[in-house]
Parts: sequence; structure tokens; C-alpha cells
Amino acid sequence: MKAAQIKNYGDVKAIEINQDAEKPSLQSTQVLVEVYAASLNRIDSTIINGYVQEMVPLSFPFTVGGDFSGVISDLGEELTEFRVGDEVYGNAGALLGGSGSIAEFVASDSAKMSFKPKTVDFTQSASLPLVGASAVQSIEEEIKVKEGQKILIQGGAGGIGSIAIQIAKMHGAYVATTVGTDSVDFAKNLGADEVIDYKVQDVTDVLRDYDAVFDTAGGDRVNELFKIIKEGGTLVSMVAGIDQDLANKQGVTAISQMTAVSTEQLQKLAGYVDSGKVKVQIEKAFPFLQVKEAFTYFETQHPKGKVVLEIK
Repeated sequence: MKAAQIKNYGDVKAIEINQDAEKPSLQSTQVLVEVYAASLNRIDSTIINGYVQEMVPLSFPFTVGGDFSGVISDLGEELTEFRVGDEVYGNAGALLGGSGSIAEFVASDSAKMSFKPKTVDFTQSASLPLVGASAVQSIEEEIKVKEGQKILIQGGAGGIGSIAIQIAKMHGAYVATTVGTDSVDFAKNLGADEVIDYKVQDVTDVLRDYDAVFDTAGGDRVNELFKIIKEGGTLVSMVAGIDQDLANKQGVTAISQMTAVSTEQLQKLAGYVDSGKVKVQIEKAFPFLQVKEAFTYFETQHPKGKVVLEIK
């Protein structure tokens, strides 16, 4: 099979298409999926560059990518909830025990996948797993947002932020978000009540007494976000270290989120998409063989929503 692989750590230039990669073998709780589409996430670039090699040392050659959509072609012996021919989506990246998704076939842990949304195609479905699960986990499971609460979503134009805005609005929250100048209209169209151009305004000068902040943007100023949150509120950050002593002093629950994609999250997300409550956000789709170009675009152009590879 064809697979996008690296033989050593590096940048985008390290990625190669192996025309004769070995098809993944299945464990008893895994599913073999013929991949129709795969999408790119920040963690993919992090792994390729070797930034987490001490935590997750790779065996080379290594197939890159995590998010996928496709059709089941084989099942592990212990599985009964899926059938060959089912249309599914999920994440099978290195951190979640999978074989890597930017390939013609992927082996995925059945607990990290679900039936894909019925109302969107494979390309759209592949854009959702990790960003959608991250948004569900933060907004619903960690912040537990309620109607009428005020929440700031840092980085509202990105893959995670664009889904998080929609889920928070679905629950009746007042949503503010930070984006770059060229993404202001994009964020407003997602339903954000207040859009702050971080290139023009400092969000910590503008907002006060918020119930929660979900930080997807990162940077070295995460602890300044405590100024925005009222006592008893919540700060969730995906990409930066939080000062827990400051959180305790401010009376704020502070959570450093590591997304744990689950079937339950993906089922919920598919329902939101099929009901029209969450709309898929894709900026650009590339053909499989342009994987280097896709990663270059993803890493340099700050896309609104997701970048997807069409495998089949």
C-alpha cells in the first residue's frame, strides 16, 4: 500500500510516499479501515519534528497522521459493534495507539472511532475527529458550560476553536473569541458574540468576569488570562503551561488538557453535525501525493478550519 512516512525526525522534507508500505496488522480490538481521507493536526507536526520523542519514541519507518475517515475492511476478533463495509471516522495517531492515517489503510483502536456523520462526505468527516473531540472534552466535560455563561475561546479560527465556538453557542453560552485580522468575519459567521482582533487589541484589557477560558492558541501569556476569569471559573489550556499556584490564589480551576478521543465523543459530534448544530470547517483539501505541500500550507498559512488530504 501507499503511505506517507518518515525514516527519521525532521521537518516537512522528511515526509516521503512509500509506494510499498506494509499493510497494518490487526490486534484483537482494532479495526482495519480503507482510508478515504485524512486531516492534519498540530500534533502531527510535533511528532514529525521529534518534539515528543522522549514520551513517544517512534519505530521507523513511521506512518504520519491521525485523523481519518473511510470504510472498514477487516475487524479484530473481539469486535462485535462494527461490520465490514461500515463507514467510520476516528483517530489512529501514534499517541492513541494507531498505525498512522495518511495511508491507504489504517489500523485503529475501536475505542477511538465511530460511525461517521451521515450528512457529510468522507473529506468533511476526516476533518473532525481530534479537533471535535478536543472541543467536546473542553466545553462539555471540563468547563461544563451552561446557558448564559460567558466563555472566551482563544484561537477561534483554528480547527479546535472553530468547533468549540459552535458547541458553546449550542449550549446557550455568550462566546467571545480571539482571531487575527483576516479571520474576524469567519469567527462572526461561526456565531461568536464578540470577536477580538488580537493584532489590534489585548484581550486581557477588554474582557472581565468570564466564567471560563478555553485556550487553544498558546503563547507565553497564558497565565495573564486569569485576569479575565471570575472566582470559581475555569481555565482550560491545550498548549501552554498553567501556573497552578496562581490558579489556586485566584480561585480558578485550571486544567492542562490532553485530548483523549473516544467513541462516545465522536458519536456525540456526529449527532451535532447531522442535526446541523455544528458545521464542518475546511479551508483546503489536497490530493494524497501532495502531502508535503499540505503540511507546508498547514504550518505556514494559519488556515481557518482544517487542511485535509483526499486519499481515495
